[in-house]
Amino acid sequence: MAKFVPRGIIPAMATPTDEWGNINEGALRKLVNHLIDGGVHGLFPVGSQGEFFALTMEQKKKVIEIVIDETRGRVPVYAGTAALTTKEAIETTKMARDLGVDAVSILTPFFTNLSQKEVIGFYLDIARAVPDLPVLLYSNPGRTKVPIAVETVKELAAVDNIVGIKDSSGDMTLTAEYIRVTRDMDFSVLAGRDTLIYATLCYGGTGSITATANVEPRLVVEIYEAFMAGDHRRALEAQYRLAPLRLAFELGTFPVVIKEALNMIGIDAGKAIRPVGPLTEENRARLRQVLQDMGVVKA
Repeated sequence: MAKFVPRGIIPAMATPTDEWGNINEGALRKLVNHLIDGGVHGLFPVGSQGEFFALTMEQKKKVIEIVIDETRGRVPVYAGTAALTTKEAIETTKMARDLGVDAVSILTPFFTNLSQKEVIGFYLDIARAVPDLPVLLYSNPGRTKVPIAVETVKELAAVDNIVGIKDSSGDMTLTAEYIRVTRDMDFSVLAGRDTLIYATLCYGGTGSITATANVEPRLVVEIYEAFMAGDHRRALEAQYRLAPLRLAFELGTFPVVIKEALNMIGIDAGKAIRPVGPLTEENRARLRQVLQDMGVVKA
């Protein structure tokens, strides 16, 4: 069987919730179709943008079930299965596998300051527990304080079912090194910082797992599709047009900006799960202006 190759634009989906933090199934199904209609190449529920850290196991299960059901095989479904401990990460990964996901992406554990030996052990234990399921590493040291070293990626890339990495470090030199040391292996490097999608593709990356695609999937897909067609000017211009939305993340506490942007375009994502609060009125107006400038909402 051919090895699973993560590629293209894969939105890190927001999780629509009501005012009590319950899953809004109707809005989630609407979001699935909004994204697929926008041309995305996969869906990634229950990641950081999906507020995995604020969801119970039953809520995670419900989100994955709904996304798989609504997707109906039109694109691959990746699931976030991050956890603080190896045991919980394996349990969550097995749950996602049993529901029928195509792959999982697993953030490094957070709070604990792991060594690289421990990082390798964490991913090896999970990969061995689900040998039939493609696994993506997920590096986001700005939030977890646990980096994934280049040599660690190279070692893990040799494992049959470890197929790629989402790199949200924002460090293009590090991304480039991940690509360089694995370029002769069946291993995908995907941008996790939305301002670096075009740059990652230029270096040899295979796509992006991206939060901004929730709001304007067609624009993010344009970066990838234009690049693959050899139209670098159009790909770069699309990257330029996308940048203000990613930079707008500074207007509030992650992950509230994308949820509020979705509300503005007519998808009822609800509020961020507390303790994350809403945007100020001033910053909400600034976000609306960004969306107006992008042509996503009317003035």
